[in-house]
Amino acid sequence: MLRCLRLVLIVPLLWLAACAAPPPPTESLFDDALFAAPARPVDAGEVFALSEPMQRYLEQELARDVRRKGPRAALVDALYAPGRLRLDYDAQRTRNAAEAFEARSGNCLSLVIMSAALARQLGLPVQFHSVHSDAGWGRSGDLLVSSGHVNLVLRHPSGDARTRFDVVEAMLIDFEPPRPGEKQYSRSISESTVLAMYMNNRAAESLAAGEVDEAYWFARAAIESEPTFLAAHNTLAVVYLRHGQPQRAERVLQRLLAAEPANTAALANLARLYEKQGRTPEAAAVQQRLARIEPVPPYHYFQLGLEAMQRRDYAQAKAMFEKEIDRAAYHHEFHFGLALANYGLGNVKEAQRQLGLAMKASTRDAERQLYAGKLERLKALRIQ
Repeated sequence: MLRCLRLVLIVPLLWLAACAAPPPPTESLFDDALFAAPARPVDAGEVFALSEPMQRYLEQELARDVRRKGPRAALVDALYAPGRLRLDYDAQRTRNAAEAFEARSGNCLSLVIMSAALARQLGLPVQFHSVHSDAGWGRSGDLLVSSGHVNLVLRHPSGDARTRFDVVEAMLIDFEPPRPGEKQYSRSISESTVLAMYMNNRAAESLAAGEVDEAYWFARAAIESEPTFLAAHNTLAVVYLRHGQPQRAERVLQRLLAAEPANTAALANLARLYEKQGRTPEAAAVQQRLARIEPVPPYHYFQLGLEAMQRRDYAQAKAMFEKEIDRAAYHHEFHFGLALANYGLGNVKEAQRQLGLAMKASTRDAERQLYAGKLERLKALRIQ
């Protein structure tokens, strides 16, 4: 799956999230003079560009299958069949098409971009879809990440005689199908929105790495790619806050909220901004407005569970982590927290089970290895 990052900080953090509505005016949003030039120019043209290895792959390794099966079936087989492109899901970094092809991995946005670039070179029409689920939150360091998902529909090339053997008019490419019981809602999006998502992801990743100047240029490029992708406006506000420019951040947030008054990420950021400036009545008013829209924000019970763990109140921590799992069953952090709480209560067998669930729900190799190591140690404890 993508996961397409829409970054958000909860108090005392900052929020970055997404929406789609008429955009606020973009004039005067930017102040390039405040930020150092990027290490490399941010070039939207690189996102879908084919590298020489990609071109060679199409011409040498895939050509025979294209002649025999047609371009769509050949590409789908290459994407999914073992021993072919060998694509792995990796949420660590958003890659462009060439980078994802070279690494043979990426988050779902990276893999969709790479697949679309290959498909277009084969003459296949593509359609992008943004997918929203009921379990769309994660963390990246001190950032709370609202996770979206993107998939791709491949259609027949016009005039391909082999389509008479393939009655399926459209074929969905999805690198992370829905989990059991997970509700999903999708809508078609333009290539400009996909470019904005890519740039916004890179901005979020730069912020998580402490690279505020780089984040600015990516957020700027995201807004320029698609002004209606309001997540990028919110990201730009967070960039200004991180850079010590609260007045500019407030201006961006107010424009965003004029377009979408119920944007919870923007409201949370604005409330935090007012709190830091000592504007207590204004902060309280925004918090009340936010509470009416979202009474219990994401990660609320998780935070309470962490606080209980610090007090060594393992029973309370267990109750709080279980509440988060009840409303978001596939977050590895929640299962890890519940494993620790159970271990503190002496429930080693249940702690072991929760660690296993954390490992399965994780999207990064480093996290899976961490949980696997802890799981092995718990197993050793039970054997002794």
